[in-house]
Amino acid sequence: MFRRHLLGLTAVGLAAPRILRAQGEWPDRPLRLIVPWPPGGSTDTVARIFQPKLAEILGKPIIIDNRGGASGSVGAQEAARTPADGTTWMLAYDNEATNQTLMRLPYRTLEAFEPISLVATGPLAMVAHRSTPYRTFQDVVTAAKAAPDTIAFASSGVGGLAHVSTTLLQQQGGFRLVHVPYRGGGPAVQDSLAGNVPLFMSNVVIISQHIRAGTLRPLGVTTRGESRHVPGVKSFAEQGFPGFEAPTWWAFLGRTGTPAPILARMQQALAQALADPAVKAKIEEQGADVVASSPAQCRQFLATEIERWGRVITANNITAES
Repeated sequence: MFRRHLLGLTAVGLAAPRILRAQGEWPDRPLRLIVPWPPGGSTDTVARIFQPKLAEILGKPIIIDNRGGASGSVGAQEAARTPADGTTWMLAYDNEATNQTLMRLPYRTLEAFEPISLVATGPLAMVAHRSTPYRTFQDVVTAAKAAPDTIAFASSGVGGLAHVSTTLLQQQGGFRLVHVPYRGGGPAVQDSLAGNVPLFMSNVVIISQHIRAGTLRPLGVTTRGESRHVPGVKSFAEQGFPGFEAPTWWAFLGRTGTPAPILARMQQALAQALADPAVKAKIEEQGADVVASSPAQCRQFLATEIERWGRVITANNITAES
């Protein structure tokens, strides 16, 4: 059976170049990469790090198309209705999983898209502006219990992992904050830096430089233990929330129905781009860990995230207006 499977894979591999030739060389035009968030956020940052190398490997320009709005669902819906011809791709953020339960969408992620690769994962961190009195996360909990619904925290949008995980923290800890959603991480970090909102739950990619500069003070991370990307900062699991874990992620998706040789070529090219030492180092400098998974691993990961956070959203009555 294994030999037949191996021979089958070999046949597909040998057939792929012939199929591509029959369809014409791919890519034969510039490609579009939809980033369903505004410029300046983490998804945009990660995309722009690997974009030049991926374009070099494929031999065609890759145009980043920022389509922000509705917690990433505006850009995702645009990507879901594009032709399955290998010209349009999407870099999804963790909201793609939570949106499946939180919103009524005209598509299902694992039906509309073909997973290519889990690009990277990383911790979320709760940070406070340096002008605030909060030195530890326990300071926030104590203040919020004393005056419920008076302390605001920003996130990149309603229903994203930052929002849902912070809601879960509040429910586990018995305190209440005020959620201030933004149309992406870029606008949220600007208001946080200005001190217009005291707390910000975010992936580390867009706040790492501000943590190093001392403008934003890290209070906790969503990994099981301490993260090398925010050294010296305890996880929430180590601060009275046992078992709490909520890593963020970015995944590269293509349209379902795209010819298999094109999907395979993109996965190969993306893996090569992410393996480039300069690309890998730059992504990891931002506060994320390059994964570069197989399509099957990416699909399983997405299915698990959709199911896992769907349970949390449903069990805790989290709505799009939360």
